Amino acid sequence: MSDAPDLELLQITLIVRDLDATAKAFRERLGLRVAFRDPSVDLWGLANIVLPLGTTFVEVLSPTRPDTPGGRHLARQGGDGGYMVILKTRDLAGWRRRIDALGVRIAFEAESTDPIAGQDWSGMHLHPSDTGGMMISLDRPDPPDSWVGAGPRWRDFVCQDVVRGLEAIELRSPDPGGLGARWSGVLGRPLDDTGRLVLDRGAIGFRAAAPGESEGLAAIELRASDPSRRGESFVLGGVEVRLV
Repeated sequence: MSDAPDLELLQITLIVRDLDATAKAFRERLGLRVAFRDPSVDLWGLANIVLPLGTTFVEVLSPTRPDTPGGRHLARQGGDGGYMVILKTRDLAGWRRRIDALGVRIAFEAESTDPIAGQDWSGMHLHPSDTGGMMISLDRPDPPDSWVGAGPRWRDFVCQDVVRGLEAIELRSPDPGGLGARWSGVLGRPLDDTGRLVLDRGAIGFRAAAPGESEGLAAIELRASDPSRRGESFVLGGVEVRLV
């Protein structure tokens, strides 16, 4: 059993060149509806959409100005793909102590309070140079079933006709064993017999990058509402989407 605080897969964030086309593709293939467009991401020269699958989420970002961190990330990875994984915890202070002890740098941290909605949030982004793979965000929503990142009315936009939740993600790397070991050390959970890092909810897998592929997000796994559709796969937002 891990001595690290609790951790659940909450949201996967993609970054793409064409936000509207990607929103349309997610709607047509998966029935997912846009619950929120966060105006605050304009601070980083981005626009976004958030798509609720139930109590887990897909976010899609797109640069709105040249020479932004998001635009440079797109260029480095050669096009649309992954940007960040958000992991939920009830004990962000415990994670802060652990991250400090490991010497992992924190790239960004913030908190917010919404007395009208009765919900708080705090979170921190780990520096991707220290973790590899993609950016990890550790977030504490309060109450735990709230999510400020999806806006005030996200429950009204949940559509589970095709998929019911985010089950797992898979990262690719020239050294998947090394990347898996690094994430296992940072997140305080052992790899299972298949090489996956199993969280309190959700899992993270690792595979070898093909020639020409950059290190980053390879696939997301979504729980199919119709069991007969399990095993289907297709590409959305530059990543493989698998129905499981």
